[in-house]
Amino acid sequence: MTLLRTMTRRIGLPALAALALFATSPPVVDAAPQAIGPFASLEGWWGGAGRLRFTDGKTEDVKCRATYFIEGEGQHLRQTIRCASGSGKIEVKSVVRHAEGKLLGEWTEEMYNITGTLDGAVTERGYRVSVQGTQGSSLSANMDIIVMDKRQMVEIQFFSETLVGLTLLLNKG
Repeated sequence: MTLLRTMTRRIGLPALAALALFATSPPVVDAAPQAIGPFASLEGWWGGAGRLRFTDGKTEDVKCRATYFIEGEGQHLRQTIRCASGSGKIEVKSVVRHAEGKLLGEWTEEMYNITGTLDGAVTERGYRVSVQGTQGSSLSANMDIIVMDKRQMVEIQFFSETLVGLTLLLNKG
């Protein structure tokens, strides 16, 4: 059984989905006049790669691409994220809302029909987010997203028997 399939069965793939769903949320604002708020510079396509780390010491390379739509005067983010590795793929759709520096949202992983919630805060350099699975999923992870211009670094710590973490680097396309 491949690592990504094993990860899926033990929460890993949903965790990867959770990470991906908020992997690109910089507070840095481009000059785009149609959007204001913490999601202003997100609109469009992002892509990049990263590495999953498992509790048994193994790693697996992952590639992701994301499309972001800004709504609600820049306070709502709708996104679609696709990630793949040598052993499988995921597709996450999510909605994230911003109010007074706080973030709240819901996500759905389309291929495995897994859902969850997220909450967090806007920070000086990006975001700090906590992700939880719903409907019987034991998914739990913390994410730090650091944004510098059109690049992002995402670091995720999983609370899982299978996964330790994920580091992902994304660039705006």
